Amino acid sequence: MGCFTFLKVMMILFNLAIFLGGGALLGVGIWVAVDSSSFSNLFGSTSVLQFVNISYFLIVIGAILVVLGFLGCCGAQKESKCLLIMFFSIVLIIFIAEIAAAVVALVYTSLAESILEGTVTPLLRDKYGKAPEVTQIWNATMSKVKCCGLTNYTDFTDSYYYQTNNHTYPPFCCDPVHSPCNRTEAETSKVQGCFQQLLSDVRQNAGVVGGVAAGICALEIAAMVVSMYLYCHLDKK
Repeated sequence: MGCFTFLKVMMILFNLAIFLGGGALLGVGIWVAVDSSSFSNLFGSTSVLQFVNISYFLIVIGAILVVLGFLGCCGAQKESKCLLIMFFSIVLIIFIAEIAAAVVALVYTSLAESILEGTVTPLLRDKYGKAPEVTQIWNATMSKVKCCGLTNYTDFTDSYYYQTNNHTYPPFCCDPVHSPCNRTEAETSKVQGCFQQLLSDVRQNAGVVGGVAAGICALEIAAMVVSMYLYCHLDKK
């Protein structure tokens, strides 16, 4: 088996796996969008996945993977230069977007925190303790991450929860967790806000995160190299 044939077969198998994986994500996304109640019953009503519209996220990612897998698989199988260059272009765009997102995440962390403070903090003050969905999501998040609010306990000062619970804070704002949690105990406990706690957890697992990111980048580079090799080799056939 020549080098061209070997790479062609590997390209087909690799993109077939991407196609099937994307189809699975697309199917799950459609299921969640159509029958969200069954999804909630299966994974629990307090799942943090309810904080975002997970169905549309899965549909978009699944659709991208399906298209990518189709282009790569068919391009290699039919030896189509058009499909191969389209596959290469999409992977290149994704690769550049990932690099740009990583740079933005590193450079503009403080900006992201400011944006979240302007949107999430008012939500906490107005809806926490009042809207069951918001309360359940934040309770699950603060319990698992071991944090209080977005910034710290002051996010709940003069909030709906604070006013309706005898000027106390959520139990997660005290260490150890207990209720009622008054201002003095919350201030003394110095429980971190969820944003900073999540950043701290990411930094502690930077090796794992970096390894996964490097692995994904390596696969994308390999896919671009192989697709371009097949594209250029077709001129010699």
